[in-house]
Amino acid sequence: MHLLNTPSRLYRVLAIAEAITWTLLLLGMALKYLLQITELGVRIGGGLHGFVFLSYVVVTVLVAVDQKWRPMDLLAGLGSAIIPYLTIPFERSAVRRGLLGSSWRLRAEPGRTAPEKVAALALRHPLLAAIIALVVVSIVFSLLLMAGPPTEWFA
Repeated sequence: MHLLNTPSRLYRVLAIAEAITWTLLLLGMALKYLLQITELGVRIGGGLHGFVFLSYVVVTVLVAVDQKWRPMDLLAGLGSAIIPYLTIPFERSAVRRGLLGSSWRLRAEPGRTAPEKVAALALRHPLLAAIIALVVVSIVFSLLLMAGPPTEWFA
């Protein structure tokens, strides 16, 4: 099944990926800070987690716009990525509450607001949108890497 076929499928994949990268980051932190073996796990796990985190944010906003989430649902979806492993329970809750549809609404109907028009364009041209999203996420990710670890931002 194609990854973008449904909002539900895409969101589930990103929610699981976010949880997996949390695991990698936490294992890397254990190797570095608890066992004092290596910081390689933090570099790899942290990098993967940061990239997937940004991707999850993009997908959350896309799905929220397409599925007409309330602002509080969008904030909860975005916030779920901050707490380890919360993306999976949030995704399951979103399915139960009918927030994740079986089709992309804006592939069939025109967008009315600016965010809906952008989402509709992205959903009608998914390959181009995926490439643009990948480039934007990569640029943001690179800028964040240059800024250093989040623990050093306010030190």
